[in-house]
Amino acid sequence: MTYTIGYIVGSISSTSLNRRLATALAKLAPADVELVEIAIKDLPFYSPDHDADYPQVARDFKKAIADVDGVIIVTPEYSRSIPGVLKNALDWAARPYGQGSFDGKPTAVIGTSGGAISTAAAQQHLKAILSHYNAPTLGQPEGYIQATPGLFGEDGTVSNEGTAAFLRVYLDAFVQLIDRYVDVTAKRESAAA
Repeated sequence: MTYTIGYIVGSISSTSLNRRLATALAKLAPADVELVEIAIKDLPFYSPDHDADYPQVARDFKKAIADVDGVIIVTPEYSRSIPGVLKNALDWAARPYGQGSFDGKPTAVIGTSGGAISTAAAQQHLKAILSHYNAPTLGQPEGYIQATPGLFGEDGTVSNEGTAAFLRVYLDAFVQLIDRYVDVTAKRESAAA
């Protein structure tokens, strides 16, 4: 089986360490896994005023989530939480009511920063949001990556083999979560038929 995994980078910074981490994940993915970006930078601010008629960019965003087997959210930590631009994207994904894009969608969370605890606080907030969205979320391994100078190259290279090995394990664990969810879904559909 081949897998298409979407990734959302929770930063729109042109120098984002987390974009470099996402590029590294894509480069380290096994041959049967393709990572594709689900961009958030063009989404306007969410308002319930849009629920009756979503703008095309938001419809495209929700479709991109629907079209992948799972989603990895690569988040920085801003003020001990997730960036506002990421929360805005998640609000678009959750609406209109009853049409949440993450409902039942296997999801994983990872992030990097220069701090010793990396993005631990942001990831805990993000996991709480994903739990509310009913997204089966990877629990282990947790992806708190402390970025050291030169750890991630712009081309996706990882200078530390231990970090590269961890990222491969992380991707394998996420594929196993996707497999478990697909198996459960297939069994439920089979039983209902």
